[in-house]
Amino acid sequence: MARQHSVIESPTGGPLEREGAGRPLRADARRNYESLVAAAREVFARDGGGASMEAIAREAGVGVGTLYRHFPKRIDVVEAVYRTDVDALVETAEQVVADLEPWPAVVAFLEAFVWYAQGKRTFLNELREAFDKNPDLRVDMLERVQRAMQLVIGRAQDAGVVRTDVSGPDLMQLVGPMCTNALLSEEQSMRLLTMILDGLRISP
Repeated sequence: MARQHSVIESPTGGPLEREGAGRPLRADARRNYESLVAAAREVFARDGGGASMEAIAREAGVGVGTLYRHFPKRIDVVEAVYRTDVDALVETAEQVVADLEPWPAVVAFLEAFVWYAQGKRTFLNELREAFDKNPDLRVDMLERVQRAMQLVIGRAQDAGVVRTDVSGPDLMQLVGPMCTNALLSEEQSMRLLTMILDGLRISP
């Protein structure tokens, strides 16, 4: 299956408007914010839970002071990466529904979910800390992902290519553990996804 993760790696800018007491960021500050979030994603993927604020700033090509102006605490960086990745996953759902036929859209979205899940496993402890700090974060983001999944699955069900006794939340119960199992390899994730897709599809 083709790797569908380019959208996942592109910040959507959603959380930026919440910075500075709800005021939009200036263009240069927005660029710094986006660079820092992208750099944090790269550093977390490389260093996992041991990623340092200094390494993130260095990866982004900015000073540590700039990093701390946007993210006073390390957990704030974690939350920003998580929110941005969820934004991108939701955007992927909307994009595949607009661009692809129903079944290829299901495949592309679930492949994108696998890459999204791979990214979460590198900083699980930090994510749990973020959820403890902000209990609504997990609930809100899970609901957004479920709605995105339902958008893709519901359209395929209406087209008669996906079984109708499965909902977005049901499917999340199948693929969600891919986000939390640190031992799951990329190869195994794709193999499991193939099994899930086989179980979803209605044969012509």
